[in-house]
This record gives sequence, C-alpha cells and structure tokens, in this order.
Amino acid sequence: MLRINRETDYGIVILSAMARSPGERFNPSRLAAAHGLPQPMASKVMKQLVRAGLLCSYRGAKGGYGLVRDPGEITVAEIIEALEGPIAFTECVEDGTGSCNHVDGCTAGAIWSRVSSVVQRALDGVSLAEMARPAEFPVTVYPVQVQWATDGGCAGPVSADPAKLKLIDR
Repeated sequence: MLRINRETDYGIVILSAMARSPGERFNPSRLAAAHGLPQPMASKVMKQLVRAGLLCSYRGAKGGYGLVRDPGEITVAEIIEALEGPIAFTECVEDGTGSCNHVDGCTAGAIWSRVSSVVQRALDGVSLAEMARPAEFPVTVYPVQVQWATDGGCAGPVSADPAKLKLIDR
C-alpha cells in the first residue's frame, strides 16, 4: 500500500493548524496537546520542517515556530519531500537507471516515472491553505465499473468510462 508515513501525517496536521493563523508563533507542546500528537514527535517534525525551509524558529520568551511563506504558496508535495524525501515510486525513478540491477530488458521504469510525475503534479496542485480549510462536504467516491469482453478465449477491458465515476454528497 502506498501511504505517507506517520511523521508526514503529523507534519500536515501541524502545518494545517499553523496555516489557519499564519502570522502567529506556535509552541510544539501546545500544538501536540491540541491535536492529540506525541510531543516529542511534534518537536522532531517541526525541527525537520525548519531544516527544509518551511518553518522558522524564534528564540526567547515569545519564541516558537512560524511559517516561512504564505500557506497558499506551500504545496503538499513540498511537505512530503521535506519529511520523506523525493516523491518517487521506485529507486530507478529517484536515482536513475544506474541504481537498478534489472535495467536491461525492464519495461516498467518508464511507466513508473510517468506515474511518479502524475502524483508529483497532483501534490504540487494542493496547497497548505487548502489542507487547512475544513472540507465543505464529505465525498464518497465509487470505483469505475470495468466491462470485460470474452471473445475467442481472450479477456480484456472493453471500457472504463470515467463518466461512470460517481461523486456522492452525503
């Protein structure tokens, strides 16, 4: 299964809270308590986000952490890359074909590269400001029904019509 790690999940929770009040300074302990996160993990994640240039830290009695840029200018892709590294589904996509022992005769590398690019663009298209807004309504997505043909002993998809994808407002 493909999913973000726990640190990234916590990072998005923390940054989303900060994005709702972008001019404020935030204390990791208070953020952790307010959102039910382990305090040591919140501190660790916030330090990583400082190193990545998404947060700045302030010293002193009125210290804490703040966003470096407007939440609308920070993308989910940047957050994931800051906490997990490059968005790539395979090693050869991330490091190039020289890192793969199976490059000769491999037909999957180009496809994985395309998949990684599509995911990267999708995550680049979602801002922290969007993540900070409450959902307007819950959406349930039902999968596309694929019709299979069997003719002459061969089976294969006839159509996977995207129009059959239904968004249901509940």
